[in-house]
Amino acid sequence: MSEKQILTITELNEYIKLILDNTPRLNDVWVKGEISNFTNHYKTGHFYLTLKDQGSLIKAVMFKSRASQLKFIPENGMKVIARGRVASFVRDGQYQLYIDELEPDGVGVLYIAFEQLKNKLAAEGLFREDLKRPLPKIPTRIGIVTSPTGAAIRDIINILGRRFPYAKVILYPSLVQGDDAPPQIVAGIRYFNEHKLADVLIVGRGGGSIEDLWAFNDENVARAVRASQIPVISAVGHETDFTICDFAADRRAPTPSAAAELAVPDTPELKRKIGNIIGRMDLLISSNIKHARTRLALNAEKQVLRSPGVFVDEKRMAVVASASQLDSAMKLKLTDDRARFAQTVAKLQALDPMAVISRGYSAVFKEDGTLIKSASQLEIGESISFKTSDGSVKAEVIEKQFNRKSNP
Repeated sequence: MSEKQILTITELNEYIKLILDNTPRLNDVWVKGEISNFTNHYKTGHFYLTLKDQGSLIKAVMFKSRASQLKFIPENGMKVIARGRVASFVRDGQYQLYIDELEPDGVGVLYIAFEQLKNKLAAEGLFREDLKRPLPKIPTRIGIVTSPTGAAIRDIINILGRRFPYAKVILYPSLVQGDDAPPQIVAGIRYFNEHKLADVLIVGRGGGSIEDLWAFNDENVARAVRASQIPVISAVGHETDFTICDFAADRRAPTPSAAAELAVPDTPELKRKIGNIIGRMDLLISSNIKHARTRLALNAEKQVLRSPGVFVDEKRMAVVASASQLDSAMKLKLTDDRARFAQTVAKLQALDPMAVISRGYSAVFKEDGTLIKSASQLEIGESISFKTSDGSVKAEVIEKQFNRKSNP
């Protein structure tokens, strides 16, 4: 009997890994399934997920170097097609799919990315109507961020020159397609804002496929458009094409030519409106002058202007009449005041004790000045004084007598 070959767990897992790594069919495999247990490991940038169908599942991982190239964020329940390799992790004894490419199953990658970014920015309020600024009525400087060689810039310049040649056109040349386009578009928008070079901005390009227009679906472009202090017109693609830039801008134009028409007024129409305003101003001024002349004619017929002396005499008579009325009022007031004064003096005289004494009466006081009202206030031998109308007399109490009705 041959000797048994016993393996350690590590040796077994390493053997299985070796088999998987050396099976060409498993080194580049395409699988499709539904995503579940998705985890976006923000610290490392790796994606961890499970792919499943009705009968089975497999764990999968997409490392940061590959995940950063995705134009959309995977979500639970999303049906996808993945390309990668199957390998075993020796430590855990599990095999899993290491994903290199990932795309939605049945729906375009760019469409998914577009919808995800649109929903995200809408939830932040970036597309709110109350944030959108009105375009200036008569701009004198038009800023344009687009390619200097495309058809879009030629169309814009032609329309601006025809409609309103008085405006200055300033171009910031930028790529409008490819990975390098979004940073240049953002730089153009910021340049106009930092240097305050324009009254309105046109940002856009001509039409194309969704891949061609993708630079205007960039999150940084949308945020730069919304942060602009200068009103922005988005002019990307043809009439049926919408981009994230369109939603973020203050106005959306279906084409670059339409953006130029939105940006400036039509000169003949503007002249007509100005002519109407001048006509209304002439009528208003003429009406005001006519009204003023009528008032002047009426005032010129007034007597004060034709005979100033009569006006002065009338005023003088009014002054005399007022003075007479004032004099009469003052005399009447003095008479009333004198009568009230005499009444008050009479009342005071009636209450004056000296008036009583002057009629033959006298008042008796103690030495301390206390008025004697009753004999009971005095003692035999006490000194008193009598106040008369012309002087006073000192005396001494020799005897006290009381009336019968009084109690001593």
